[in-house]
Amino acid sequence: MKKLLTILLAALMVISLLPLVAANGVDAGIGVVITPEQFAPRVYMDPNTRVVEDDCNEEGQTSDCGDKLVERIENYAFEGETVEWDILVWDKNGVEKISDVYVQVLQDGQNSSFMEANCRLETDTGMHGLSLYEGEELLQWNIDTMRWYECKLTVETPASMHGQYMIKAGAVDVSGLSAEVAEGEYWFFNPTIALGINGGIAFGTVRPGATVKSTTLTIGNAAEAGSGVLLDMYIAGTDFYDPSHSGAMCPDSNVLKLENFKYYASNGAYNTCNNDDIDAECYDSIPYYQTGAGAAPNNNMDEIIEGTPSAYGYNAGNVLSPGAEISINFKLAVPVPCNGGSFSQGQIKIFGEAV
Repeated sequence: MKKLLTILLAALMVISLLPLVAANGVDAGIGVVITPEQFAPRVYMDPNTRVVEDDCNEEGQTSDCGDKLVERIENYAFEGETVEWDILVWDKNGVEKISDVYVQVLQDGQNSSFMEANCRLETDTGMHGLSLYEGEELLQWNIDTMRWYECKLTVETPASMHGQYMIKAGAVDVSGLSAEVAEGEYWFFNPTIALGINGGIAFGTVRPGATVKSTTLTIGNAAEAGSGVLLDMYIAGTDFYDPSHSGAMCPDSNVLKLENFKYYASNGAYNTCNNDDIDAECYDSIPYYQTGAGAAPNNNMDEIIEGTPSAYGYNAGNVLSPGAEISINFKLAVPVPCNGGSFSQGQIKIFGEAV
C-alpha cells in the first residue's frame, strides 16, 4: 500500500506542476516571409509539326489549296502561304501567368525585332513524344504549368514583307518576363523570280522540205540572290504568222503551225530522252499555250524535261537551282510548199514556276 500511495502522490505532483510551467512561459510569434521565384517562361518547339501550307492562288506539283507544300524544300515563301509550328510553353508560376505567345520577326540587317502574329491555344496534352530537359531535369507533362500553342505566320504582301527574316516563337508572362525558342529559322519572303536568257532561236534561211536545227539557247534561274528559290521549268507555244502581207502559204494557209517545231533540252545529267512523244534524236513536241475560259490546267504547258521523278513530286531534271541553266535546241520541219516574207508573229514560251 505504501508503494502504491507514493506513485499516486508523484503523479499528482506532476499534474500540479504543468499549469505553473504554462503560466510562467513566454509565447512569441516569429514572422516568416516566403517569396516565390518569378519564373521566366520556357518555350520549346516541336520540330515534327513544322509545315508550310500552300496558298489558294496556284496549286503546286502535288499540293493544292491549304495542303502541306511537300515539294518546298527550301526556306522561302510567298504572299498568302503560311508557316506553322506547335509550341510548348512551360511556366512554373502556373499557366494563368502566361500573358502572350507570339511569332517574332527580325529582318536581316536590322537590330530590333517585333511581334508579327499571335499563337492560338491548343487543347493537346502530353509531351508529343518529345524529351525536353531543363538543365539535367527531364520534363514531365504538367497540366497546371504547361500549355501547347499553334503558331501560324502568314506571309504578307511584298510591301511589308520582302527579304530575309529570322523567325522565332516566344512567350511573355504577366510580370513581363519572356523567352524564345532556341531554334530560330531564316526565311526569305516574297523573293523576286526571274529567268536569264542567253542566246536566241535562229534558224537562218530555211528551205521548204528541209529539217533544220536552231542555235543553242540557255535559260537560267535568276531568282533574287540568297532566296534559294527552285524553278520548275515549262514550255508551250503558238502558231507563227507572216505580218508582211506577202501572200504567204505554208503549206496550205498563211500560217506556219507549231506542230512543225520540236525541242531538245538538257540540264546536267538529265535530258529529254525520257519524255513522251520524242523522235529518234530525243526532240519533243511543243504543246499549244492556252488561255481564257476552258483552258487546260497550267495553261496546257508541259515540263521541259520529264521522266525524272523525285521524292518531292517534281521531275528532278526539270528543276533549276539559283544560277543553274537549262540548254535548249529547236528543230523545224519546213513544210512543202512554203513561201512568205517572214513568219515572225508567234511565240515559244518558257516559264519558270517556283517549287
